[in-house]
Amino acid sequence: MPPVGAGLWRSLRAHQVYGANTDVGKTIVSTVLCNAIQKQKQRAAFLKPVSTGALDEADDRHLERYGAGALTKCLYQFDEPVSPHIAAREKTIPRDDDLLASIHKTLSGWARSDIDFALVETAGGVHSPGPNGNSQADLYRPLRLPIVLVADSRLGGISSSVSAYESLLLRGYDVQSVLLFRDDYYQNHEYLGNYFRNKSIPLVSLQAPPPKPVGSEADAQRRDEEAMFNYYEQASRDSEVLRLLEELNTKNKERIDRLEEMSERAQDLIWYPFTQHQGMQAKDITVIDSAYDDYFQTFGFGEQAKPDSELRPTFDGSASWWTQGLGHGNPDLSLSAAYAAGRYGHVMFAGAVHEPAISLADRLLKMLDNPRFSKVFYTDNGSTGMEVALKMGLRVACNRYGWDASQEKIHILGLKGSYHGDTLGVMECSEPSTYNQKVEWYRGRGHWFDYPLVKMVGGTWKVEVPGELKEDLGSDVEFDSLNSIFDLESRLSSESGQKYKEYIYRTIKELVETHGMKFGALIIEPVILGAGGMLFCDPLFQRCLTDIVRDHPELFSPNASSPKAAPSWSGLPVIFDEVFTGLYRLGRPTSASFLGVHPDIAVNAKLLTGGLIPLCTTVASQEIFETFSSPEKSDALLHGHSYTAHAVGCTVANDSLQTMSDMDKNGSWNEFKEDWKANVPATANSSTENVWSVWSNGLLKDLSCADTVESVFAIGTVLSISLKDAQGEVRYTSNAAKGLQKSLAKGSEKFNVHSRVLGNVLYLMSSVTSKPESVREVENILRASLI
Repeated sequence: MPPVGAGLWRSLRAHQVYGANTDVGKTIVSTVLCNAIQKQKQRAAFLKPVSTGALDEADDRHLERYGAGALTKCLYQFDEPVSPHIAAREKTIPRDDDLLASIHKTLSGWARSDIDFALVETAGGVHSPGPNGNSQADLYRPLRLPIVLVADSRLGGISSSVSAYESLLLRGYDVQSVLLFRDDYYQNHEYLGNYFRNKSIPLVSLQAPPPKPVGSEADAQRRDEEAMFNYYEQASRDSEVLRLLEELNTKNKERIDRLEEMSERAQDLIWYPFTQHQGMQAKDITVIDSAYDDYFQTFGFGEQAKPDSELRPTFDGSASWWTQGLGHGNPDLSLSAAYAAGRYGHVMFAGAVHEPAISLADRLLKMLDNPRFSKVFYTDNGSTGMEVALKMGLRVACNRYGWDASQEKIHILGLKGSYHGDTLGVMECSEPSTYNQKVEWYRGRGHWFDYPLVKMVGGTWKVEVPGELKEDLGSDVEFDSLNSIFDLESRLSSESGQKYKEYIYRTIKELVETHGMKFGALIIEPVILGAGGMLFCDPLFQRCLTDIVRDHPELFSPNASSPKAAPSWSGLPVIFDEVFTGLYRLGRPTSASFLGVHPDIAVNAKLLTGGLIPLCTTVASQEIFETFSSPEKSDALLHGHSYTAHAVGCTVANDSLQTMSDMDKNGSWNEFKEDWKANVPATANSSTENVWSVWSNGLLKDLSCADTVESVFAIGTVLSISLKDAQGEVRYTSNAAKGLQKSLAKGSEKFNVHSRVLGNVLYLMSSVTSKPESVREVENILRASLI
């Protein structure tokens, strides 16, 4: 089933009724509200998605009897008077997606009719399970309807009501009103009235319904019906009820008004990152009302206008700048963050420690599985984490080789197209580019190797050598699978491997001896260079570069000793920037594992917290750590942030890493892996771990043969499509991918796709929790756009 849009209509004020507990009178409250609406010459409707118990006692039947003509509907009825997950046993159970789609379809149909007001009533309490056993608070979250909370007027009701409210708040619901019955003994309405008033949420206390009369069954039923008709007649005229309905109407209108003006207000007030504002219009700004799972809920349909629906599911095709791992609005991560916020808030970290930080350091070191690593340094984002890595690398190199960085210019070795962040220090570690050409302090301190690229062209995997390097590195090489490209143990002894090593050795030797350059670190984005244009470097070239640096320390200083055994660094400290490619983004815990080498320093961020909280780690060896140890304070690594080792971030990161590790072990990605395994030739080296992607092999072959496509690749959650540029522009200055981006934004009837472009490259990225059906629908949109 396609994802549903969140519930928001101009013509229909739709609300979801939650109860603080079971048997708190949700249906009576719903009936009061429907009666009041009907009396205002408007049409009301009542929807019970799942009902359990005898049919003649069903909630929708009660509304049908007493709702003053309100339209009623029940989607799934189970006759056993127990929780839905029990009642649905041994019966045809609707999938959660199907249930949500049915609700949304029903409400959309009412919005197109003469219905003005609708209530969707849950069963039991906030966390009562739905038919599949999932908490209703999570089950109905994609709809994110505004909430009418029915509080509990009984003993213990204050606690259950506040708990219910906090559970809904934690999941991103808007609780717009609270109703409960007056009880003069417990007086919960007085306490809760003050509690919710302080949160600007109106509370209406209703007169309790009349008790059921005693007597013969027929007589009791007659008197009960008469009493209830009288009760609803009076309650529906209550001035507080009428005022509440007016407030709900106003809030619905104000919500739409805010969404309508957000893009223009943003254009007036916000300076966007990586954006040229010249020519930018308000309509170019995506208005996001909320997000859940893989989808934004975006306002405004543009060419796909649907007057009955204001919000549309939009696939988050950039994984929110590569951070999204476990889905937007993940309730487990939200709970982790709330727990840590409640336990710690933020506590300073210099000379102190807290449990989340020590647990995360231990967990991360085990997951990275690098015998060189022993110390974890915390920062708040990838750029600052790379600043720390650079300080570490340059210091240890200068100390070992006796260089004075205040008197000598120290460079780094890297790759063309690499980019390590927007802070000034690591900006120096990238070649001149669009990103830094107008940054006044940028000078560029390094040598950046050009290199062969991995891509699929015309249905065939190939390693493409740049024209100017063919004399040094040889011709392009074709491969029968992506697995074969990553079979580095075989490829190291190949002709390409020997030529790569000779070229790298010769180049470094010339840079040092002829040009007098001194190098303090080797910095690599393993496998894929992200911001530079989704460049898939031949992993053999990166492996050879690392090996040459480590095996030939004499290249960097005539006084250098022979290569030291791990975990000591040799030649230059090797820094892996895994901010983008690490932690399962490419399908494995580390991208270093694809190269078969262990770096001396590694930086992780992005997926570290599953996309919820900013956090970064720079991990280093004990030897590098000890270089900064001395009696002098000035020799220490004098770097830090106010939010270093943020307790909330560390707690969320612990849970995020545990979840991804569990998914790796329990076969959550097997369907994707099987698709790629089926395309590995029988002759492939069986010792090479399979490389796989959530994007299907068939899609790559189809797109790579399209007339407008230059090449494609996919690995892990990443898909990259390089478009041919008729103007001859390349990389970041090209606009070739804009047309495809617009086509994805238009989307299909099911959803559209938010994407980012890097020049002539359009890339798409799923989360690690993306469902196969969602990914395949994105693939359908791509095929329709390009083939």
